Amino acid sequence: MENYFIESKASDRVVINGQTCINFATHNYYNFFDNKSIENRVIEAVNKYGVGSCGPRGFYGTFDIHIELEEKIANFMGMEEAVIYSYGFSTVTSAIQAYVKPKDIVFVDEEANFAIQKGLQSSKADVIYFKHNCPEDLEQLILEIDKKSPMKRKKRRSFLIVEGIYMNTGNICNLPKFIDIRIRHKIRIFIDESISFGILGKKGRGITEHFNIPTYEVDLIIGSLETALSSVGGFCVGSTFVVEHQRLSGLGYCFSASLPPLLSAAAIKALEHIDKYPEMLATLRERSISLHRRICLSKLIEHFTLGSDETSPLKHLYLSDESLSHSEQQSILKHIVDYCIPKGFAITTAAYLYKNEYKLPKPSIRLLASINITDENIDSLIHVLLQAVDVIPTKAVQ
Repeated sequence: MENYFIESKASDRVVINGQTCINFATHNYYNFFDNKSIENRVIEAVNKYGVGSCGPRGFYGTFDIHIELEEKIANFMGMEEAVIYSYGFSTVTSAIQAYVKPKDIVFVDEEANFAIQKGLQSSKADVIYFKHNCPEDLEQLILEIDKKSPMKRKKRRSFLIVEGIYMNTGNICNLPKFIDIRIRHKIRIFIDESISFGILGKKGRGITEHFNIPTYEVDLIIGSLETALSSVGGFCVGSTFVVEHQRLSGLGYCFSASLPPLLSAAAIKALEHIDKYPEMLATLRERSISLHRRICLSKLIEHFTLGSDETSPLKHLYLSDESLSHSEQQSILKHIVDYCIPKGFAITTAAYLYKNEYKLPKPSIRLLASINITDENIDSLIHVLLQAVDVIPTKAVQ
């Protein structure tokens, strides 16, 4: 196995195996890694608290800075209470396990990320997948269940789980229509905003602000500190009644060491920046749209299909050749990535646990926009990708 070693901060420029690259591979949307005020806040936290917490929240692992972060997230989202976790993946799985039980029915998007899938698997609920981001298919499935067994859903709780921006596709959730279905059919809705938090909406409140939907229409919002805030961990926000339940039932909260205070300090400062400088969000949207449109208007589109919505900073590039097998696509994309890195562009293939996914995601190159990426950077990337296509065979590379 060949490995790439990072030898610098993963900011808008990153050193990989001695090569300085323009970074299109990580979630550092606002380049907080180079923000000196955040760095100084972290240094202060290390001097005050040390580098770890050494215990779960209920066993001497709760620091005052954890409470401060939870209050700031709740206030930022305009909800009653928040609870933080020490790892983003466990946030999603723990939140699902805390509420969804074996007799429940859960409707979930077929392109849901792996953390959602594992949480549902552990819950042992009756899981029903609907077509990606398709409210019409969801409603059809609900009506079919109600027609076959009129009392089935009345006797069992029903949940709907979607993502604000889908990790596996980069598409923005069609939330207004899903909310209409939730209301009509009396279904609880959970939204995983691991990507969309700090990205969507005028002030970064996520998918509900993006569509101007009141947060009380959503039962639970799950988010990540590892994307827009460039820290580590995750959180859930909702009513006090809903959130407090996780402090006794969220496995990742109860049994994992709490978030290191220095990472809590980084998340707090990053959140303050997003709240204070909302123009950063507008800049990121402009950069995301520019990346999307420049790819679509280039010759690159002759070889690739671009997934995701325009305003999403997360893009997926798929090979256009449908005759290639799954392994052939993976191999070709990997060779393209290997070609681009020595040329000064850090890109990556989307990684999945293929044998464990509900639906096998199509292989892709994942591109991530940031506020410091320029049009010249994008054009240079497109040029190098076109070079890679010319060098690497269009058929299988083994």
